[in-house]
Amino acid sequence: MVGVAVGTIALVVVMSVFNGLEDLIRSLFASFDAELKVEPAQGKSFLAPREWLSEIERIEGVEVLTEVIEDNALFEHDGNQLVAKIKGVSDNFLDQGRFSKGYFWGDTTLGTPIRPGAILGRGVGFFLSIHLGEVNSTLKVFYPKAPRSAASIDPSQLYASAQLEPRAFFSIEQQFDDEYVIAPLDFTRDLLNYGEKRTALEIKVKEGYSIGSVQERLKSHLGPDFLVKNADEQHAGLLRTVKLEKLFVFLTLTFILAIASFNIFFSLSMLAIEKKKDIAVLKAMGAPDRMIRGIFLKQGAMIALSGALIGLILGYLLVLAQDTFGLVSLGISSAVVDAYPVRIVWTDFVWISVSVISITLLASWRPAIIASQVDTVREL
Repeated sequence: MVGVAVGTIALVVVMSVFNGLEDLIRSLFASFDAELKVEPAQGKSFLAPREWLSEIERIEGVEVLTEVIEDNALFEHDGNQLVAKIKGVSDNFLDQGRFSKGYFWGDTTLGTPIRPGAILGRGVGFFLSIHLGEVNSTLKVFYPKAPRSAASIDPSQLYASAQLEPRAFFSIEQQFDDEYVIAPLDFTRDLLNYGEKRTALEIKVKEGYSIGSVQERLKSHLGPDFLVKNADEQHAGLLRTVKLEKLFVFLTLTFILAIASFNIFFSLSMLAIEKKKDIAVLKAMGAPDRMIRGIFLKQGAMIALSGALIGLILGYLLVLAQDTFGLVSLGISSAVVDAYPVRIVWTDFVWISVSVISITLLASWRPAIIASQVDTVREL
């Protein structure tokens, strides 16, 4: 019973930690990504005239629409160079609740048309050795021009360049911290020569509206030429990986629990051997084989149900204590959360109970068969 309970506690705790990590990933991505993102089904960019954007803004449930131009560019500061992604955004970018998780320090604006500013990932700022306190600090941006038929002797004709003023840093997740530089939309449009073209539209849903329903309205309005992705679909690969890891860990711990259930198998088998005379007496009194099997199966069921119940209760209390008091720390000083995140999903409890009870009953089946095959004449 103790062995079953310990295995059940391990399953409850591990499943809850994976649920917590999944929620943490979602919350971190939500600090940078939009609730809904519109992308072209084919190609990298699409035309977005003002009238067409106004139609999207009038769709029921759309609160904020942010235009986005995103592409790779070369950044240079004080002799240090780095290829990263420049993300040009509308002025309402920060109105979508950006950077609510993680760390953010500096100015929360993107400068002025005369002095455009940039919000940099912490990794980008580290690689380029940028300090926000520097006076007249500039970040040079280079982007290749479209190739021309005639070659030019002057290398400066092969690329466009401009300057940004570093105004803030953000730190959410390494994928974003090491790759992104947020810049004003007009600055990025002129540097990349995009005109009315955009690479994406990011949409915030009005409070009280379902993200799924607004997503369906946008799909219906935009047609098959565009993809409308919610937060999970924007990072489907990573979330799928977390769920697969959770599944394989569950299977691994279940396999370990199955091995541990050999204790039940051997205990009941030894009991069947020791009680041969008692079983023979019962059979001589008229007890059928079904009744003998039932005795041992009921004993296995008592072990399974008692161990599973105790394990589920103690596992729940342990997860609740971790969520409330943070008993086990991540051990990382710069982490977004101090302790391992956990979340209880009741469907996990159902699957854990089913697996634990099934394994224990299977381990009890063979001893029950052995007990029912006792030869009454020989033993008496």
